[in-house]
Amino acid sequence: MRLVQLPAAAIHALAARDLAAANAAAPIALTRFFVEGADAGVWRMRSRQIEDDPTSADWVTRVIWDVTAQIAVGRAGYHGPPDATGMVEVGYSVDPGCRRRGYARAALEALLDRGAREPAVRTVRATISPGNDASRALVLQYGFAEVGEQWDDEDGLETIFEVSAATFRAAQLSGR
Repeated sequence: MRLVQLPAAAIHALAARDLAAANAAAPIALTRFFVEGADAGVWRMRSRQIEDDPTSADWVTRVIWDVTAQIAVGRAGYHGPPDATGMVEVGYSVDPGCRRRGYARAALEALLDRGAREPAVRTVRATISPGNDASRALVLQYGFAEVGEQWDDEDGLETIFEVSAATFRAAQLSGR
């Protein structure tokens, strides 16, 4: 599994739900999953974000790419660069037809590894809908602790989980 950064043109095309244009701009083949349902809203948000701050493109949503099967199976990334306190928020979603194969786990590990390598990152956050038991179980396996709740205008009620990036820095230094 590899997280593939998309060029801005592909993100803008996904935001417009134009799969053909997104595929013309992307370095990999994308599927209908990326322009249907909730994912369209994510791409619209990221499109506006990189328009406002082009440097955020290095941080935001990428494609989860199965290197062996040569298919795009989902999306994962940060909501943006570290904020003033050093916090980054992770997000991920796997195509329903590709779930339960370890893609979300591999994507979360890649995001945690990057966060551990970035000196500006102090805290990694994940916000999860209370009914999403699979995602909740996943973050708990990586030391995330529940720290509160919030209301998100797009996703509704979310439970906030956080973990210190120092946890993963120490693991990298010890060679895991």
